[in-house]
Amino acid sequence: MPLAILFAVPEHLSDYNAFMLLFAFSIMASYLFLSMVSIFSMRNYLRKNGFVNYQVILNSDLAPHLSLIAPAYNEELTIEENVQSILSLNYNNYEVVVVNDGSKDRTLDILIKTYDLVPTDLDFKGELPTKSVRRVYKSKSQAFKRLTVIDKVNGGKADALNVGINYSKNPYVVCIDVDCILEKDALLKLAKPYLELSEKRVIATGGVLRIANSCVADGGRLIEVNAPKKMLPRIQVLEYLRAFLLGRMAWSKLDGLLLISGAFGMFDKEIAIKAGGYDPKTVGEDMELVVRMRRYMIEQELPYSVFYIPDPICWTEAPESLAIFNKQRSRWTRGTIETLWRHRKMFFNPQYKVLGILSIPYWTFFEFLAPLLEVIGILVTLYLVIIGLINWPFFVILAILVYTFSVALSCLALLTEEYTYSQYSLKDFKKLIIGALLEPFIFHPVTVYAAIKGNLEKLRGRNAWGEMKRSGFRTKSVLPADQT
Repeated sequence: MPLAILFAVPEHLSDYNAFMLLFAFSIMASYLFLSMVSIFSMRNYLRKNGFVNYQVILNSDLAPHLSLIAPAYNEELTIEENVQSILSLNYNNYEVVVVNDGSKDRTLDILIKTYDLVPTDLDFKGELPTKSVRRVYKSKSQAFKRLTVIDKVNGGKADALNVGINYSKNPYVVCIDVDCILEKDALLKLAKPYLELSEKRVIATGGVLRIANSCVADGGRLIEVNAPKKMLPRIQVLEYLRAFLLGRMAWSKLDGLLLISGAFGMFDKEIAIKAGGYDPKTVGEDMELVVRMRRYMIEQELPYSVFYIPDPICWTEAPESLAIFNKQRSRWTRGTIETLWRHRKMFFNPQYKVLGILSIPYWTFFEFLAPLLEVIGILVTLYLVIIGLINWPFFVILAILVYTFSVALSCLALLTEEYTYSQYSLKDFKKLIIGALLEPFIFHPVTVYAAIKGNLEKLRGRNAWGEMKRSGFRTKSVLPADQT
């Protein structure tokens, strides 16, 4: 919640005062509205899916045939465990395509040694333009017959995903981050909407991401869920809970979802190719593709739907250092700017229904502009303090109001998590509450700084994706003897 938007509100600046108040309370109202829609939608989802037997999908010949595409760049710390996780999912009709995007570390060597890979010839349809492929590998072992590894010239994540789409042999592609750990039944839950009878074509489904820092993995599976020990990833747990449980569930219900996380999303390959595939020229390739696919379906007047799965089915490692966090968030800002600009035709355009009337304007005003307005608020506040014109009683009251709202929203997300999936112990729950109390002072200023940095980088023309260094997952084998 942008605290400083409400800071500069002296009586002498009535127009500025009114604008800032209106903007801030609009953000609060939108958060409350989306939270309520999400909670009711979550309750309905749990009631309907409480009796679903996913074993039926597992044994069904009608289950969609999937190709899991996992780009990998300098992932030597986690590549073995995470590919093992992907290969051991509860699903029959799927293949795994790992695309080594010109890694400079031992990623490819580890894959070759661990999975007994040898070069092979593999036919593919080059429908999407990409950087050149050096070599394709398959395993000599029948145990890893699902696995294909492609070594290519570095071209970025979007280019690697397009290579995977070109080489995939199934009609549906699941694009994932190779550093993620998936729940055993992740594909079953993601595939379910494609089996349900509907007049609309399902073009995409997305799932919830959870933070895996300080969690314990064994054999590619998460066996112990813990709140992160470090404060930065712990507060990101709260952020992800708010975004996924209280945000995207509502946007899915409203048919206005613009983003399926690049860490784990399933797409209709035919529509993805017709829409042009991932765009290597953007750093927000996941959001941009979803918007472009939805825009394509609307312009072609084809009935379609996009589903969101609220189950905690994908776990990822969050940045633990401020430097890596800032890189990630500034890139997210640049990606948002690129997507909104490329699809500016949709802005308040009724032709694009909910997307044009609600989703695109919401992201423009409350995701893109909010940090910029907050910085302006901070600067004006400092100026008013210096010249002695600030209304201190009003300032303090509004600061307390916004702080209380911010903490309450995080607590609501935690309560929703506890009511639905209850992944955290009471001890961890208390740690997360402390994180919620500290977040406005520790975390929020950093996110604002990263957003401003992203805007400046975009103005300078920077288009680099940025390297995300990983610490690797804790494994059962490295725990002290009294914890195993």
